[in-house]
Amino acid sequence: MSILDKCYNFTDARKAMATGYYPYFRVISSEQDTEVICDGKKMLMMGSNSYLGLTTHPRVKEASIKATEKYGSGCAGSRFLNGTLDIHIELESELAKLVGKEAALAYPTGYQANVGCISAMVNKNEYIVTDKYDHASIIDGCLLSEGTMLRYNHNDMKSLEQVLQKIHGKKSLIVVDGVFSMEGDIAKLPEIVLLAKKYDAGLMVDEAHSLGVLGATGAGAVEHFGLNAETDLIMGTFSKSLASVGGFIAANETLIHYLKHKSRALIFSASLPPASTASVLEALKIMKEEPERMEKLWDNTHYMLSEFKAMGYNTGDSCTPVIPLHVGQMMTAFQMWKRLDEEGVFINPVVPPAVPPNSCLIRCSFMATHTRAQLDMALDKFRIIGKELHII
Repeated sequence: MSILDKCYNFTDARKAMATGYYPYFRVISSEQDTEVICDGKKMLMMGSNSYLGLTTHPRVKEASIKATEKYGSGCAGSRFLNGTLDIHIELESELAKLVGKEAALAYPTGYQANVGCISAMVNKNEYIVTDKYDHASIIDGCLLSEGTMLRYNHNDMKSLEQVLQKIHGKKSLIVVDGVFSMEGDIAKLPEIVLLAKKYDAGLMVDEAHSLGVLGATGAGAVEHFGLNAETDLIMGTFSKSLASVGGFIAANETLIHYLKHKSRALIFSASLPPASTASVLEALKIMKEEPERMEKLWDNTHYMLSEFKAMGYNTGDSCTPVIPLHVGQMMTAFQMWKRLDEEGVFINPVVPPAVPPNSCLIRCSFMATHTRAQLDMALDKFRIIGKELHII
């Protein structure tokens, strides 16, 4: 027996490939826009996280080019040693201002931000309390920490309180998504804050899918509910509304100082490339200067939610630009993906372990730059295929 046997015995994906129902690693050969070229075919993009449509903005692209010309293509080291640039400091200052915290710390990816923060913050004999639908990066951060992870039922405050009661008097950190990446619903932050205070727990909110989406200035769910002072740590990503790649943690200066010296994901990773850093800085400026982008995003979101529901689709508790169409069986999800793909609509099927068994869904996400004509074209396809597969 060899440790490699599991690799040679893993055949599930190859079986799906052989049947033509393999929806992953599709090759896009164009900009990430409302329309893309995928496997040589023009497709309507209904599965991108570019909520504000900034990945193709001329100013964002120009900022990336100029940063490369000035700084080169990379930093050749970690932030801890030779990899801190002046634009890293500028970006962190702007991020801290955006979310109303004293300081921020940029990571090369959003995944590393969660893993690096949680694993550093929670030590032996301490607890991390998570929503069962939290993102995988949060779960992995918990597993890499020396603490104990406890989970509560999704957005269920009674379940959360029961967990907190069990560890009352112990050091604990609640970690929750602001907007849940598959369900599209919003965390019940006002109630979570009350429970965190009652049981003396810290609170960390992942704003990956809520930056540029929620809040008066696009700062996320914490701003949306006006709970900045009650939230200890705010995490966000650059790969969605902010049109690049990377992530950050924002908090008071003492917590950020601690992470700078204890977060292994930061200390032992090469720093965020200059082009990515500059892209985010420019995206932040555009988000501030063009609030109409968020308005258009919400116009599109409300329109699609209303139309999907009118057709008879089950959209769950979604109330954001992430709109799941719950279809149940895995094969139904793959069939719907295949038919939409054939009709030129790019979407993402979501199956276990990303969702519970028999709770598969088609995950749609919408952009500020989608036109009404594009949305209507997609709706026609969803109507025809939903009826064809007896989903609606």
